[in-house]
Amino acid sequence: MQEKDFVSYEYKTVTIKTKDQSKAMDMYEAFGWEITAITPTALDGTMLSLKRDRKQKHKQELSRLERQAEDLTATINSLEHSKTLGASIFSYIFGIIAALVLGGGMCMIMLIENSIPALAGGIVLGIIGIALCSVNYPIYKAIAAKKTKQVLPVIDDNEEKLSNILEKGNDLLCADLI
Repeated sequence: MQEKDFVSYEYKTVTIKTKDQSKAMDMYEAFGWEITAITPTALDGTMLSLKRDRKQKHKQELSRLERQAEDLTATINSLEHSKTLGASIFSYIFGIIAALVLGGGMCMIMLIENSIPALAGGIVLGIIGIALCSVNYPIYKAIAAKKTKQVLPVIDDNEEKLSNILEKGNDLLCADLI
């Protein structure tokens, strides 16, 4: 009878956003993980099932680099989210105020009957409300573009650091094979 080489594995499952699936797959493969299954989750997510040889050389260093890579990935994702967060909050608040001004103009016209000044004031408030609603999106785009311009160098720097960490992990794996 022929003896089989027994390999003991460690297992891990990671839930990520669907848009980040290929990046995550590359990241974990750089640290010796093998993808065993990809399962979609209920809300725009994907669950990756991973396995890795327990007796792999440089396991502690690979785990340390993996944690650094996960932290950098989380930082990059939060920076990406921050590009539009402030602009969105401003836009929602500004839009609510603009709708209230427009509604105030409509109320003046409808509730105060037989009054020419109320009619004129309501029309003016309505026009102001419509103007405020129409400038909301260009203001949003300008704020988002300004924030993107500020955050983009930081994102690029973090992506470069992530790339270096992945290369180190891959070099450790290749050193085992030689």
